[in-house]
Amino acid sequence: MSTAPKTAAPAAGRAATKKELPEHFKAYKHVWVFIEQERGQVHPVSWELMGAGRKLADKLKVDLAAVVIGPEGETTQSAAAESFCYGADLVYMVADNLLADYRNESYTKALTDVVNTYKPEILLLGATTLGRDLAGSVATTLLTGLTADCTELDVDADGSLAATRPTFGGSLLCTIYTLNYRPQMATVRPRVMPMPERTVRPVGRIVSHPLGLDEDDIVTKVLSFLPDRDSAKSNLAYADVVVAGGLGLGSPENFQLVRQLATVLGAEYGCSRPLVQKGWVTSDRQIGQTGKTIRPKLYIAAGISGAIQHRVGVEGADLIVAINTDKNAPIFDFAHMGIVTDAIRLLPALTAAFRARLSPHSRDRIAS
Repeated sequence: MSTAPKTAAPAAGRAATKKELPEHFKAYKHVWVFIEQERGQVHPVSWELMGAGRKLADKLKVDLAAVVIGPEGETTQSAAAESFCYGADLVYMVADNLLADYRNESYTKALTDVVNTYKPEILLLGATTLGRDLAGSVATTLLTGLTADCTELDVDADGSLAATRPTFGGSLLCTIYTLNYRPQMATVRPRVMPMPERTVRPVGRIVSHPLGLDEDDIVTKVLSFLPDRDSAKSNLAYADVVVAGGLGLGSPENFQLVRQLATVLGAEYGCSRPLVQKGWVTSDRQIGQTGKTIRPKLYIAAGISGAIQHRVGVEGADLIVAINTDKNAPIFDFAHMGIVTDAIRLLPALTAAFRARLSPHSRDRIAS
């Protein structure tokens, strides 16, 4: 693998390390997206990646394929059919009741077998808990490179995948290439890529592939499923309105001002990384490269400086309103609207003004 700064010209930056692709890898073609589903539900990041994959496939003039792995029956068939509505040219499907629950061993076997048989050039997965676990295992098994938590995907002049992600603690963006191995693998977090438009399309070509495992071959056993009661409390990634606070608030008590404004707006609330590190807010509320990536219609950032690791988590927002006492804070470089003032004084005033003007039934109109 080779890295080059995002500001450098890709061809020049890799000239010294570029080698001829080994002959047995030249047969690898097409762009694949792993469709993540659990308990009958497809994770939205899979459809976001289908949109990104479509752009890559069009540039390379190859097919876009979805890979659907799951139990036999309606849910897996439905995920395959839905893949065509988000741009798939064909679907590779491994359907077996041993795949009803995610287990690393069985899913790694299924995905690596399909890759070795049909040879994709690029393989994309969501950077979810499941996707990260599976991607690392598959890349290790295939002895190929994996770029994790990408914020941008592209192909350069020679057709190589250019996967960009923050590095050095979020202070630098770096573009990574997997030069001499295939497939080129990358994971992308939910909400980094925009959701493509769904278009009703008939079911196309589905290539079924056997799992080739027995239950006795799998070490891990699923005894029961216990849903996390707290898992639905934070919906930052898919909220239309988000209010967040940073160190500029000064104390954990002042963070209540963020919560109060969020409540009045019918919004989700979040924070920057330092507040989680200090223990003021739980980690499920962290926004940024090491937390949640968001794409709300309105984002209000109070007392957040706007370091690059936070920026990559919020720059997909339609409208960013920044409140900070420091007129030179980095957040003003990418905010759509900036207010130079003390958030501790402004937040209560905003809360009171919105409370006076908004009825419970009108809050939904804020995000419209």
